[in-house]
Amino acid sequence: MKLSYYLLFLGLLLTLSFCNNNEEGKVGGGISSVQDNSSQKNILNIAVGSKDHSTLVKAVQAAELEDTLASPGPFTVFAPNNGAFDKLPSGTIETLLKPEKKGTLEDILFHHVIVGVLKSDDFQDGQDQTMFDGTKVHITKKDGKVMIDNATILVSIPATNGIIHVVDTVVLPKK
Repeated sequence: MKLSYYLLFLGLLLTLSFCNNNEEGKVGGGISSVQDNSSQKNILNIAVGSKDHSTLVKAVQAAELEDTLASPGPFTVFAPNNGAFDKLPSGTIETLLKPEKKGTLEDILFHHVIVGVLKSDDFQDGQDQTMFDGTKVHITKKDGKVMIDNATILVSIPATNGIIHVVDTVVLPKK
């Protein structure tokens, strides 16, 4: 199953890269660069427009995943807010944003994504959910709150290509 997710993602990236050339033949200007201020926003647009997700946006940019989050999806994204990143040990974010850590950063970001749209009501207490990276998280529902491993969903935001669940903790893959 993990292989099929990676092949799907690889195919999406290849498709986007072929559509990613501008008039001068330079790479860039993919789907994430399309300016549209009148339509409902996709996951990337919502994150970029949120002052509470500037660290997540930097991570997405460092991992070069902007076009993926702007693609049709559908995706369920557990989006750590800036406070979630602040809980990580000092220097973690700076290290992960380095070019040589791109693979590790991608793995962490993929651990925050599910292919398909799952609203909070779709999760069951005690459920294990497979993430885009192929690893699992544990879902807990208590007192009206939904938790994914140790992260609490604070708010859910619909997007044109899925749904964003803002979380208060970065969910790290288990080794």
